[in-house]
Amino acid sequence: MLRFCMHYGIHFLVPIGIGLYFYRKNWFWAVLILLAGILIDLDHLLASPIFDSARCSIGYHPLHTYWAFMFYLGLLFFQKTRIVGLALCIHIVADTADCILM
Repeated sequence: MLRFCMHYGIHFLVPIGIGLYFYRKNWFWAVLILLAGILIDLDHLLASPIFDSARCSIGYHPLHTYWAFMFYLGLLFFQKTRIVGLALCIHIVADTADCILM
C-alpha cells in the first residue's frame, strides 16, 4: 500500500503542488503540462507483458533509461523546455521510488 501511495502520489500530487505553488499565474496550464509527464509510460506498450508489477521501469523501458533521464535533465537548463523537463524528471523520480520500494 505504501508503494502504491508513494508512486501515484508523486505522479499526481507533486505535479499539482508544484504547478499551484510555482506557477500561480498560469497554474492550470502548468499543472496540465506537469501531469502530462505520465505520457512517457506509453513506452510500456512495447514490453511484453505490458504491465508487470514485479518489474522495475527504470532501465527497462526506452523512455525510462539513464540516457533518456540525462536528456530530461538537459531540458531543465532551457527556459522554454524547463517545465516539460521537470514533468519528465518527476515521472522518473516516481518510478525510481517505486523500484526502491519493491
